[in-house]
Amino acid sequence: MDVLVTGGDGFVGRHLCDELADRGHDVTALSRDPDPSVFEADVETAIGDVTAYDSMEGAFADQDAVVNLVALSPLFQPSGGDEQHFEIHLGGTENAVRAAEEHGVERLVQMSALGADPQGSTAYIRSKGEAEQVVRDSALDWTIFRPSVVFGDGGEFVSFTKKLTPPYLAPLPRGGRTRFQPIWIGDLVPMLADAVTEDGHTGETYEIGGPATLTLADVAKLAYRAEGKSVSIVPVPMGLTKLGMGLADPLPVIPFGSDQARSLEMDNTVADNDVAAFGRDVTDLQSLADYLGVA
Repeated sequence: MDVLVTGGDGFVGRHLCDELADRGHDVTALSRDPDPSVFEADVETAIGDVTAYDSMEGAFADQDAVVNLVALSPLFQPSGGDEQHFEIHLGGTENAVRAAEEHGVERLVQMSALGADPQGSTAYIRSKGEAEQVVRDSALDWTIFRPSVVFGDGGEFVSFTKKLTPPYLAPLPRGGRTRFQPIWIGDLVPMLADAVTEDGHTGETYEIGGPATLTLADVAKLAYRAEGKSVSIVPVPMGLTKLGMGLADPLPVIPFGSDQARSLEMDNTVADNDVAAFGRDVTDLQSLADYLGVA
């Protein structure tokens, strides 16, 4: 199978490209400035920007499947403001779907996010929700993934948490009570690859989480325990957090803003974990504590 992965040299993309190539597929990673050195397997690269149709549509020719991974982080404020979420998540998906349909690609796997909703409270969630609708309205055989936060080598979740929480004494919005269900990259990627290569996943939206539900405070404590440090959490009222991050919006040296403050009011957990659709049980999955060596 010939598979194109947009955002293929990013955190999830590089792992997925290697997985697909190791399974014997011909894989091309598309990005604006591809870095072939990040791949361990035999992966081709192509240059293209999903927000500029003419720059990327040629890469869709002769492909059997496309995995659309291009995304901004929900954890950090984009340099172009909140509208950049719509430019990349919505506009990029519209271009990927259009190119896939025009070149006769049959299958599309879309990386979305838990809580994706066109009426959501953050630009990230709204843009992801609108992008999902574009995929569902397409003529493609589509599958949508909504994972909780993804961790692993090269990921940003643990480092983001440490940015929010200095060691020893850390003020956290709501005392760090926002809940996550972190999924290890090594568990998520085989499921993505199965959705690309196996029948039976067409028209499905999968919500995927890890084996444990953790608060942001839990994650901070695990991260610092792995370094032999401790941390005590000082609760910060949500109103004060929103005010502070709102004031930080115009400052490029501060990577958080009001949209990120609103995201901390929403839990990032699954109601029903769909890992069973891929023959997995939650007890088979690696926890963040195991990954950090502090289980």
